[in-house]
Formats: sequence, C-alpha cells, structure tokens
Amino acid sequence: MSEIIRIPEERIKILIGTNKKTKEKIEEKCNVSLKISDSEVEIVGEPADIFFAQDIVKAIGRGFEPRKAFMLLKPENAFYLISLRELASTEKTITRMKGRVIGDDGKIKIAIEDATDSFISVYGSTIAIISNVETINYAKEAISMIINGAMHASVLAYLSKARRKILEAKFRS
Repeated sequence: MSEIIRIPEERIKILIGTNKKTKEKIEEKCNVSLKISDSEVEIVGEPADIFFAQDIVKAIGRGFEPRKAFMLLKPENAFYLISLRELASTEKTITRMKGRVIGDDGKIKIAIEDATDSFISVYGSTIAIISNVETINYAKEAISMIINGAMHASVLAYLSKARRKILEAKFRS
C-alpha cells in the first residue's frame, strides 16, 4: 500500500536531511519506504506504518524541524493541521490571521506553546500543531479563538485556565 503526500518543494531538502539522515530515520523508525520526486512524497508500507510516517512527513512539510516532527513517533503525541484557505477568502485575510496567531514578536504563539506544552508552526496558509493528545484541544481552541477574532487578552485568560487544568491533570496521574 502507498500514500502520496504533497509538501512544498523548499521543504524537500529538510525532509531528506544531511546525507539522507532524516529520510532514512523515517524509513527505519516507521518501517516504510519514501520515494521523493519534486514536491511529492510517496510512502510505501503497511497501513499502520504509513499512518505514523505521513504525520511526520506532513509536519516537516508544514515547517517543523525534523527533531520536533519525530516526537510524533510517541503514541501520546498528535499532529493537527489547520488550513486557513478553508477559513478565509483572501490572501490578505490569511496574512492577518497568521499575524494574529503569531502576535507581536511571537508572543501569542509562544504563550500557546507554553500553556499547552505544544509546538506550533505557522507556514504558508496553514497552522500546524504537535502536542500531547491530552493537551492538543487547548491549543486548537486558543488558535480558533484568535482566528475568529477574539481579543488576545481573552485568549491569554483562556490559556491561563487551560494551564491550570493541564497541571491539575498531571498531578492527579
């Protein structure tokens, strides 16, 4: 079985890695074969193996460095992709949404990452999240609030409550 993933051409070199190290690591850890041409990556293997490999390939394609993308090898982590093209009708609106999610000097993006133990990549017309499955919904909600026009102060208040809930859950387990 195989799956084809399209990623931006400028991300292909990162996917391959120095001396093909990243590509080989994906192949070894996920038990798949990667066939790369132009901006298409064909992942060949068993369906369950392809499932994990495709998230890593997508994460690298959406701007994450391989080290962070490999966090998806752990079953407790998940990848989520938000397409701004589905939410906005113009490039100007997409640019505004991306700017709001990043915030001044990256402060809002960092606040979301810190509060939810997540990694966020704003790349092209997408926003991607790598996070623990138990905390990813908090990151998704914070980003959704921002995209839908919520004031940054409201989002920061939400993140403060989310952080408390996350810490409480950690202490209970």
